[in-house]
Amino acid sequence: MGSGQRSNNILVKQASAALDKFKYEIANELNVDTSKVQGGYWGYMITRDTGAIGGNMVRRMIEAAEKSLAEQTVADVKAGFQAGLSTQGANQLNQYNQQQQSQFKFNTGYSS
Repeated sequence: MGSGQRSNNILVKQASAALDKFKYEIANELNVDTSKVQGGYWGYMITRDTGAIGGNMVRRMIEAAEKSLAEQTVADVKAGFQAGLSTQGANQLNQYNQQQQSQFKFNTGYSS
């Protein structure tokens, strides 16, 4: 990275307010005192605290993306099987879907 470049530019400008709100929510959950923040400037905060906030924000965003990808994959697989099977296989498909949901819940700990 060259000098003078910033890597933390917000790519979607409409997300700015949501990210700022998210930052304060994480800080609150971590019991970080945000009274030193002045006009959106976090420079007076302890680096350990701001790093913890940013790290937890990234962790949560990655978890949300992974969950979204997993749900989309399951939905795509179901749609593919439903499109490829005839009405004769409807009972088999239902059994398969139930098995896959159980296996997905077991493997990921996610329940819908």
